[in-house]
Parts: sequence; structure tokens; C-alpha cells
Amino acid sequence: MSAYENLRHFADSYGLAVMVLTFVVLCAWPFLPGSRKRAHDAANSIFEGQDDGE
Repeated sequence: MSAYENLRHFADSYGLAVMVLTFVVLCAWPFLPGSRKRAHDAANSIFEGQDDGE
């Protein structure tokens, strides 16, 4: 088998499994326990220390 065929076989089998696993982990990451406070802090961090002149 040539190097191309070996890489193609890897991408068709294990590469797809790695990509699916990575996708599932990254989609589930925000729903881990304790991440609500971090997400809230990150979303509101741009408003900290703003002085809008009022």
C-alpha cells in the first residue's frame, strides 16, 4: 500500500471518529457543571468599568 492509501484509510476510519468525538466534547463543554458562572462573567466582562458619561 502506498502512503496515500494508508492516510486515506486512516482518515476514513479513525480520523472521522476523532472528529466526531471532538465535536461532541466541544458541544457539551458549556453544559458542564459550574460553567454557568464562567459564561455569565465572560458575557458581561465587556461592560465592566464602563463610564458612559451619566
